[in-house]
Amino acid sequence: VDAAARLLSAGGTPPGVNEIARAADVSRRTVYQYFPTVDQLLLDATLGLLAQSDVDAAIDAADSRGATPVERVEAMIQALGNLAATSLPFGRSLVRLTVEAPAPEPGQPKRGYRRIGWIERAVEPLRAELDPDLFDRLVSSLAMVVGWEALIVLQDLRGIDGDEQVATSMWAARSVVQAALEEQATRAQ
Repeated sequence: VDAAARLLSAGGTPPGVNEIARAADVSRRTVYQYFPTVDQLLLDATLGLLAQSDVDAAIDAADSRGATPVERVEAMIQALGNLAATSLPFGRSLVRLTVEAPAPEPGQPKRGYRRIGWIERAVEPLRAELDPDLFDRLVSSLAMVVGWEALIVLQDLRGIDGDEQVATSMWAARSVVQAALEEQATRAQ
């Protein structure tokens, strides 16, 4: 995994099993004993490169100062934005690896459990305020405006970089949270 991560960090095309085995000073057979496919190894290496603790710490810091759910989401987005300069190339690799890969089980997501976990933690205070289906829709909607895919769209389709990507994601996230709260108020009438 460390060898694959080093090769991924170098950029370019994702490395093959021979290149990874050489970099790790192991045989191809050893690689395949631990990882059924090269894609799985690359996926694990990509995920390992992410600084999950930075995002968790940002949400925890917002929580410790009594932040609103929107402020908690903004703290998560800012932490992800701070990591984007180094993690976006890995994110692009991860997206490439999973776009056409089959789901582990029918109807199950291919990836995203970390992002969903962060989003759920950030908006947890709203769980009691929103109907369960609306809370789930909020989490799903935030997943569309937070993360690598959103940053790729902003960079590739809009030509936006850095701080403006973060500001745009925050604006979209605030809009989504507000829409969920307004819908809940309408349902309550």
